[in-house]
Amino acid sequence: MGVDGGSNPAVQDQDQELKPAAAVEKPDMAPSITEPAPSWFTPKRLLAIFCVINMINYVDRGAIASNGVNGSPRVCTEGGVCSHGSGIQGDFDLSNFKDGVISSAFMVGLLVASPIFASLAKSFNPFRLIGVGLSVWTFAAAGCGISVDFWSITACRMLVGVGEASFISLAAPFIDDNAPVTQRTAWLGIFYMCIPTGVALGYVYGGWVGDGFGWRYAFFGEAILMLPFAILGFVMKPLQMKGFAPAASKSSWTAPETNVIEVEVITTDKDVLSSNHSLNKPSSSGLLTFWQDIKALLREKIYVINVIGYIAYNFVIGAYSYWGPKAGYSIYHMSNADLLFGGITIVGGIVGTLGGGFVLDRMNSTIPNAFKLLSTATFFGAIFCFSAFCFKNLYAFIVFFLIGEILVFATQGPVNFVCLHTVKPSLRPLSMAMSTVSIHVFGDVPSSPLVGVMQDNIKNWRTSALILTSILFLAAGIWFIGIFIQSVDRYNEDSEHPVERSNTRPLLEDKTTDLTTASGQPV
Repeated sequence: MGVDGGSNPAVQDQDQELKPAAAVEKPDMAPSITEPAPSWFTPKRLLAIFCVINMINYVDRGAIASNGVNGSPRVCTEGGVCSHGSGIQGDFDLSNFKDGVISSAFMVGLLVASPIFASLAKSFNPFRLIGVGLSVWTFAAAGCGISVDFWSITACRMLVGVGEASFISLAAPFIDDNAPVTQRTAWLGIFYMCIPTGVALGYVYGGWVGDGFGWRYAFFGEAILMLPFAILGFVMKPLQMKGFAPAASKSSWTAPETNVIEVEVITTDKDVLSSNHSLNKPSSSGLLTFWQDIKALLREKIYVINVIGYIAYNFVIGAYSYWGPKAGYSIYHMSNADLLFGGITIVGGIVGTLGGGFVLDRMNSTIPNAFKLLSTATFFGAIFCFSAFCFKNLYAFIVFFLIGEILVFATQGPVNFVCLHTVKPSLRPLSMAMSTVSIHVFGDVPSSPLVGVMQDNIKNWRTSALILTSILFLAAGIWFIGIFIQSVDRYNEDSEHPVERSNTRPLLEDKTTDLTTASGQPV
């Protein structure tokens, strides 16, 4: 017994040179083996959880714009008798300008924090970052419910945007990592389908809760709905994103056989940090690394073309969502313009977003095919939407505009597929973040006031709508150019030992079987 103990160090040194990486790392992995692994957490359930989170995000968008939450301002008669108003506007006596600031304040936090969270993904586990962001979101939503004036609720709305930033930058790469190869775009389509659906549910939720219990309870309800997902981000074993290695498994990226270690999930708090060095990159300051990554994105011509087309597309969609009901009321004298445009957006969003993802997967999800679908769907969608505003008959308008919306929304899966696959895995969070920042800063944020200025000069909503819709042809043309630019799918570029994609294996199943196979011994 004593002889064996004295010879162990030398034997171990020799073994470490000869054994596969999985066997070397076996003692370090002991803590993770003793913990029960939630084998029920399959890729489909990951998609379902992310869809629910995304829907809650957009329920909040719809709720704050609903009449039950947003309310109406105080109105005073000439005799000096004033009504109390209702909702946020009434309680805080807000002008329309201040009310508009509250509705869009989340965008400030979203645009500032999105690149920050994407950059932090290189130093911290991305799944934990989502947990941090959702925690900020939860407390900020509750803060909206207890706000006391314009400034306090505005600050809380900005923090809601900060919380959302972590999720929108990191969720899509996780989904793309774990979706079946033949259904990647369809899964992205399902995820982005939650945007129009969530906004529509937010209108209903905000009206029902706001009118029945008071506008503050709508925000409390949102916080309660999001709280379990925020907790989940901290208590569950954190997932690893492709292109980012855990700090505790540095050798797993350099050893010859590392498949077991790469799919192993981190269990300790200290392992939340990810190692930049594991990817053999020199250390540098965070700001310098960020600018280097931005330059790398800008050098990807296919990525830049995709985002420019997305900006033109979102310019139109943003103005549609804001001015559509008012234009419809003016042109067709609709008595229920809000409900009608909301219904068209829901149907068009669900059918189009799902359909676009399934069609691209059926075509074979490649970057050139994605651009073919983007340009074709947008071009014909523009034709139908443009034709819809030319009709004087309301029912003809509804039919043509609905078909146009379905075609236009078919771009959601393909456009985000291109964002994810034209850059190497370690840049995917930043690519999603910068895409989001760009389409808002240059797209829907300026489009609404610019269309308003145009209408003030033209004073004809039909003409204004036709001019706006024409920009969709520009988006189709930009995406059409992408078909002819040489493109490379960089999905596996970062990883010397890519994580094997599985369609049926749970993401967090027990690793005992794998480790037994790798080491040749029972655990």
